[in-house]
This record gives sequence, C-alpha cells and structure tokens, in this order.
Amino acid sequence: MSRRDLSPAALFELAVGGERRSLGRLLTLVERGGPDADTITELSYRAGGAGHVVGITGAPGAGKSTLVGQLVRTIAEAGKRPAVLAVDPSSPLSGGAILGDRVRMDDVVADHDAFIRSMATRGHQGGLALAIPGAVRVLDAAGYDPVIIETVGVGQVEVDVAAAADTTVVVVNPGWGDAVQANKAGLLEVADIFVVNKADRPGAGDARRDLELMLDLSHVSGQEDEGFRPEIVLTTATDGTGAAEVVAAIDAHRAHLGTGDRLAARRRAQVREEIRVRLEQLLGHRIDEAVADDPTGDIARATAGDLSPAAAATAALTDLLSGES
Repeated sequence: MSRRDLSPAALFELAVGGERRSLGRLLTLVERGGPDADTITELSYRAGGAGHVVGITGAPGAGKSTLVGQLVRTIAEAGKRPAVLAVDPSSPLSGGAILGDRVRMDDVVADHDAFIRSMATRGHQGGLALAIPGAVRVLDAAGYDPVIIETVGVGQVEVDVAAAADTTVVVVNPGWGDAVQANKAGLLEVADIFVVNKADRPGAGDARRDLELMLDLSHVSGQEDEGFRPEIVLTTATDGTGAAEVVAAIDAHRAHLGTGDRLAARRRAQVREEIRVRLEQLLGHRIDEAVADDPTGDIARATAGDLSPAAAATAALTDLLSGES
C-alpha cells in the first residue's frame, strides 16, 4: 500500500517505529495543514516532549547551513540522532537557496543516523507558525534529539522559530554591523547563544567585542537575570572549527533550562503562542465566511452606505463572539 493511502494514525505508528518514508509523509501533511495536520498534532502531542529544540537563525549568507551540517556531524558522532528542519518561507517549487543547502547537508550526514527535511508554508493560513511546532513534535515523537530548525533568516520566520525553540542560536559574520543595527534586528531578545561564523576573516574579534559590549549594556536579556549570559562562540564552518564548542554551548543552555521551572516555562509559552495562532486561523475562517455571506446584515448595510465600516465591524464581532453567525 502506498504511504499516500495510509491514515495519519497508521503513518504515525510506522514513523515512531523508525520508518523514514512514513515520517516524511507525516511532515508533508503537517505542512499542508487542515484536519490531517490536526490529527497528527493530537497523536504527537503526548508522545514526545523529551527532545531539545534548537533554532538557528541569522542574516542570509551567514553560513548557517554549513554550520548546521557541522553541528549535525558533531552531534551524530556523539551517538545522538539529530534532525534538521531547513525552513524556506517561499514555495517549495522555487528552487531557492535553502533547498540547495539541504542537498549539501544530506552529503554531510549521509553516514549518520540523522534526518533532514526542507520545509515551506505551502500557503495554508497560519503558515510556518503552525507547521514548525507540528513538525517538531513529529520528529520528537520519532526519537530525534535534538531537532534543529534552520531559517533563511528574514522577517516573521525568525520570530516563529524563536517561539518554537528551546535554545536560539543567532549567527553573525565579521563586519555584521553595529550594536544599533543589532538591537533593531531584535537579536538580543531572541539569542541564547551567539555564533560569529567565518571567524577566519578580519574583524571576527571586533564582532565578538561588540557583542560582549551589547550584552554588558543591555537590560533586555531575561537570561542574565536567571544567572545565564548568552555565550559567544567563534566558528569557521567550512572546516568545522568551533562546531564542538557550539554544541557544548547548546548543551550548557539545555542544562540551565533543566534547573528549576525554566524549560517548563518556555514550553508553556510555546503552547500559548501556538494556541494564539490557531485561534487567529479559526477566527480568520469565520470572518471570511461572515464577510462573504451577509446579504441583509450589518456588513450589507455598510456596503450600501447606511453604516460605517467601523460600526459594521464592531457589530459583526459581537455576532461572531455570541455565535449568531
């Protein structure tokens, strides 16, 4: 029987048992969204939770994919089973750079027990903000740990990844810019670890010094209030220099989260964010239906000029919340 003919429950059972083709099919269904994705969420929600989720983000061209390949090699050689979600917010048919990077990472981990998957929104409402945590749960339930999410490093995707990750690694290069630019990019708010990649180039030491100064002057890092200061690691991903140190920094942050209620607090925040996005999705469908199907109500009055759009929207919201439409 083709994997396309199997139910989500049957695919899930096979994936948890180690069947990689079924795992790939599950991830495709998660990307598409809809009832099948919701079913997979129900199946995977209580089946995992032990794995660590690492987000890797930074500007395009920072060398994230090369670094991720080296991290996967280092982690796998230590006897673990890492998985990578290479996130591309564009169409999976575009042939964008992130898909080419996946091919290169495939070569890096061909001899190790690892799993690599390129991921796109496929256009469903809620996009990656729902697909990322759904895919992470599936990989976690299938026994992969850690799960690494790598992004192209632009726009809302960075926010989605930081919201889904236990540890967020921000990758910069020498000459990356001054502290003001970094603050505008929100790097301090999301970074648990900084990596200065391409450290064989001039300016790597200056980049590290600037980051240290930013951390010294910043009051936005809740981590430091918890006794944790984001580590800064210099790497040259092309030859693997510094990869072991990045893995050690990730392990140190994981250990930090394991003390007290820190990890549980992050996981609760992740669930709240996912619920918020799901509510937006559900309400969005209801709103679309209300606007399209209102032949005599307040929206129709507004389009006829008898009621202001503001008043119509307020009335429509009241109806939606009361269940009258």
